[in-house]
Amino acid sequence: MAISSPRSLCPQRRFGLSASLIALVAGAGFSAVPLAAPAHAIADEPETIIVTATRTRRRVQDEPIRVEVIGREEIEEKIIMSPGNISVLLAETGGLWVQASSAALGSAGVRVQGTSERYTLLLADGLPLYGQTGSIGLLQIPPTDLGRVEVIKGAASSLYGASALGGMINLVSRRPGDEAEAEILTNITSQRGQDVTVYGSGPLTDSWSYSLTGGGHWQDRRDLDGTGWADIPTYQRYTLRPRLFWESPSGANALITFGAMSERRRGGTLPGRTVPDGAPFIQGLDTERVDAGVNLDLPRSATMNLGVRASAMSVDHRHLFGNQIENDRHRTGFAEASLTRISGRHTLIAGVAIQADQYDSQDFPAFNYRYTVPGVFGQYDLELTPELTLSASARADHHSEYGTFVSPRLSALWRPGMWTMRASAAQGFFAPTPFVDAVEETGLSRLEPLTGLSAERADTLSFDIGRNFGPFEANLVLFQSRVRDEAALVATGAILADGTSRQRVVNAPGTALTQGSEWLLRYREGHIVVTASYMYTDARSSDPVSGFRRDTPLTPRHSAGFVAMWEDHDRGRIGFEAYYTGVQSLEDNPYRTRSKPYVMMGILGEINLGHFSVFLNAENLLDVRQSRYDPLVRPSRASDGRWTTDAWTHTDGFVVNGGVRVRFGGHHGH
Repeated sequence: MAISSPRSLCPQRRFGLSASLIALVAGAGFSAVPLAAPAHAIADEPETIIVTATRTRRRVQDEPIRVEVIGREEIEEKIIMSPGNISVLLAETGGLWVQASSAALGSAGVRVQGTSERYTLLLADGLPLYGQTGSIGLLQIPPTDLGRVEVIKGAASSLYGASALGGMINLVSRRPGDEAEAEILTNITSQRGQDVTVYGSGPLTDSWSYSLTGGGHWQDRRDLDGTGWADIPTYQRYTLRPRLFWESPSGANALITFGAMSERRRGGTLPGRTVPDGAPFIQGLDTERVDAGVNLDLPRSATMNLGVRASAMSVDHRHLFGNQIENDRHRTGFAEASLTRISGRHTLIAGVAIQADQYDSQDFPAFNYRYTVPGVFGQYDLELTPELTLSASARADHHSEYGTFVSPRLSALWRPGMWTMRASAAQGFFAPTPFVDAVEETGLSRLEPLTGLSAERADTLSFDIGRNFGPFEANLVLFQSRVRDEAALVATGAILADGTSRQRVVNAPGTALTQGSEWLLRYREGHIVVTASYMYTDARSSDPVSGFRRDTPLTPRHSAGFVAMWEDHDRGRIGFEAYYTGVQSLEDNPYRTRSKPYVMMGILGEINLGHFSVFLNAENLLDVRQSRYDPLVRPSRASDGRWTTDAWTHTDGFVVNGGVRVRFGGHHGH
């Protein structure tokens, strides 16, 4: 269970490692990687979890590349905590950090092991249906129809190209059962939020089945400290996603998906109130998104399989920054074909792919771009012994703007006795766009056109080790990443009429270095699961102006978590959790240079009554809220145009939510 605010997102727990250990691992030729079966794998039958993120379709514990899996059991918990979005679901995964990016709109991005959120690729059934999601994307994806979530940490460019520099998150949909089933969930919160989600699935013929997911989500604007600024923005969002599934007796299968989402979100000053310059300032974002995709697997023989994937996505935005209105459109098109051959101890994958990303601004056409990136990739896995498996993969991409890049990855899995160890080293790249740092929050009106930029490059290492000791599971992960030519926003010195400065995107000098460790200890016995975790993160980046090394802002060095859950599929569940977040370095905050450490606690309960279940969830029992320490609104406008400080903790305080789930048909247990 996880208690993180679904309405205003803040840093979550993490894991970490010491520089000396990283140096030792790197010197030994290993990379910081994972270990035993992923922390969130379903415990009852982990051997049945087949991951698709690496295209090899192995059991999760047989993958040389570490893949963490969040199973349906945990997704069930997060659905009743935050039915409207996946932020809480991801915030409770070790090594992922859901970081608030706007105190006005409540938006947030997910960072993998301390790297920038723009380096995290979000997929749906292996398809880029959300494109470059931006910091608002996590808040617009409901978890209702998820079967599991697969996470690869560290550069995954060898598998997925430029957008996966920091890691990849694959949202895998629920598969329909043999019987028709349906579910309706209603939820309300003490902060005047409401959610209604519906899910239905079932067979159509012997070969075809379907699922349909829809939802409506509403939130009232809330000013909790009486300052005239909305601590919680208002929004109205509607989603719809039908899917078709096909499976033939020969083993061929296909998924066809369509999606639509519409949202209107408003934050900033309340009616009749102003910011310190005496004027009102409304910040808003209207979003209209449609997408479609197909995922096809065709066995060509007993040892060979052809995979074909394709998708298209279009998002229209209307941004409101006070009196400034900006309209734009993002489009992504994608196609891939791969051939997989398995022969004894050898697995070989080869494929071709192409992705096209297009951005069109109606108001600032100087920032329009059309990137086309064709690529070829290959992967070879060799099972040397039953205990030792090696994997090598590489991808060559030709970016229409930034040239050709080769992204390799080497991984190893070793299982001596009861232990499991993995090591990995990878490289990747990321093509710059205008949307770095505060630009997404302040708009393009102050930004100079992009010139003279280089692609961002990263090297990542990881190592993990773990084993089970009866009912106990222990896991240690060490990781390190180095990012060169990191894109950053700097002021040019030219002052505009509103007192703000012209801004420019540059490649920061030096190297951004992030290293750390994740520690996890879990106890399972009967219906009880108790988990303790700790994360250490040492993240340092180069100041884009001075070039001096500094602590990466909004990255706590220490964080820890404790979760205790009792769960019975027939009767319900009850749980408690507590998370500690340590001190964070703050950038351009007029009130403080370092945040306060804080503890978040919560409890959750659900009772099953046949077709019905009733749930109640209390988050942030200690009522931690940033406006209790300092105002959210700055005394004067920042040079980049922001009126608010960075959100380093929750902005909505103590929240209770509860509701009812009604199930029809199928199996009514969890």
